[in-house]
Amino acid sequence: MRDIFMKPENIDIQILLETARAAGDAILEVYGKDDFQVEEKEDSSPLTAADRRSNEVILAALEKHFPEIPVISEEMKATDYETRKDWDLFWLVDPLDGTKEFIKGNGEFTVNIGLCQGNAPIAGVVCRPVDGTTYYAAPGQPAFKELAGSDNPPEQLRPAPHYSEVDEVIVVASRSHMSDEVTAFVEGLKAEGKEVEFLSAGSSLKLCLVAEGAATVYPRLGPTMEWDTAAAHAVALAAGKKVIQAANGEPLIYNKENLLNPFFIVE
Repeated sequence: MRDIFMKPENIDIQILLETARAAGDAILEVYGKDDFQVEEKEDSSPLTAADRRSNEVILAALEKHFPEIPVISEEMKATDYETRKDWDLFWLVDPLDGTKEFIKGNGEFTVNIGLCQGNAPIAGVVCRPVDGTTYYAAPGQPAFKELAGSDNPPEQLRPAPHYSEVDEVIVVASRSHMSDEVTAFVEGLKAEGKEVEFLSAGSSLKLCLVAEGAATVYPRLGPTMEWDTAAAHAVALAAGKKVIQAANGEPLIYNKENLLNPFFIVE
């Protein structure tokens, strides 16, 4: 296995933070233009030059600093499962999570760099390029939020209590694209006598909002891929939250043969 000489505790989180910010700068170079082109991938999802540039920055940095650790990225051909199923450590990267948000110009997109060991995320960096807000967790360490340009030290994340323990629940969801499954989840909360408030956000920021306590629960009852969630999942775990499969309550896992995530709940 390629990563046999690298231990998680030797991962320098500062390198990941610098890499995510550099990738964010590459994205903003495209974001500021009015004439960037949008292509359509085989799965009908959009692709821009920003996705490619960010991916190049991240892959170059990971190869330079952590050459032993293989990478799964949205913008590269996935390694055959027969090879990657034996990986211990590996990166899960989404160089531009929220490409649709990027195209809309609303700023709700992120750079995601996650590190997994076995089938669980153990470290992650989620950077929002438009304002430099960054959520991160190093292996075995608490989760933090850092504001770009702030003189204050990074803030350790202290999430809200579990939604079962409170009367007022803030749900991360979109009113305009509410699935039947999310509607049923919310109606279940109301049936328990809880008051429900909605909070909207794009990309992996939804998981981070639960990790920092700005939201109580995030029912993701729609399709996502492993690279969409790994980095923010690591942040949520380090903050003391859980990310469970909606169907069975088991932890969300990674490096499956099919990289599509099942429905899940961040709680």
